[in-house]
Amino acid sequence: MINLAKRKNGWTEGKIAKYIAEGRGQGELAGYKPWLTIQDVPSHGRVHRLKGWKTQRIHQFMSDLECNYFYLLEWAENVIDIREQFPLDRERTTKIAEERDINHPIDKETKTPIVMTTDFIITIREKDKVKYLARTIKMSKELEHRRTIEKFEIERHYWEEQNIDWGIVTELDIPKIISKNILWVHGDFYINEKELELINVLYEELGASESTLLDVVTVFDEKYLLEKGTGLTLFKYLLARKYITIDMNNNFDVQVSVTDLNFDKEFCENKENVV
Repeated sequence: MINLAKRKNGWTEGKIAKYIAEGRGQGELAGYKPWLTIQDVPSHGRVHRLKGWKTQRIHQFMSDLECNYFYLLEWAENVIDIREQFPLDRERTTKIAEERDINHPIDKETKTPIVMTTDFIITIREKDKVKYLARTIKMSKELEHRRTIEKFEIERHYWEEQNIDWGIVTELDIPKIISKNILWVHGDFYINEKELELINVLYEELGASESTLLDVVTVFDEKYLLEKGTGLTLFKYLLARKYITIDMNNNFDVQVSVTDLNFDKEFCENKENVV
């Protein structure tokens, strides 16, 4: 059984051709297909499947670190597309490796040159221009390994040739509190139609109160005979959509006074468009 699993996960020219034919590594936004998925890579930790706010597709991440960086990209206003596990042109990476006397990654069993990937290709909008960023995600301790640095050197030259900004992101670059706050609201960016019908009601009750958030959502659930926690879910939707904002640099506390929340004036003027 172990040998079969290894053979299944190994790389051959036929498997690479199959992935290309499937459209992996191609497309944008909802139409993008990552080169690698959770099923393709043996797990060495927690993996994540999340529906993206910007792409409206399921993203797949191989580690907590990748997922935490994704949260920051989701929150950033200037990011318009996020593509994970983006494949590099194998002919070009092989050439770069040869030119710099670096061993190109290969499958140890089949000796097939592996298609290298960059963890994130990010599309951002700067004023009226669209720009691309390439980012590789690694724990800081892994940067001490010579082989890791060699592979990064191939990747760096690859993107440099295309005039695309490439960089390494470690856990030291990710604000833990901000990432945790986005995690808290991320899953409530999408809610059902029945819940949407209550959004305006909760928004108005929050704006008219001087109590704590916990008090308001608790009374809200009781008043409208809702399942416990519904009001808090709706509040998280308002946060995720930025109709209400908080200081994301501080740990969020449900005991916060609603008078300390920031309400979007545009939402107040166009509440009828929310549902």
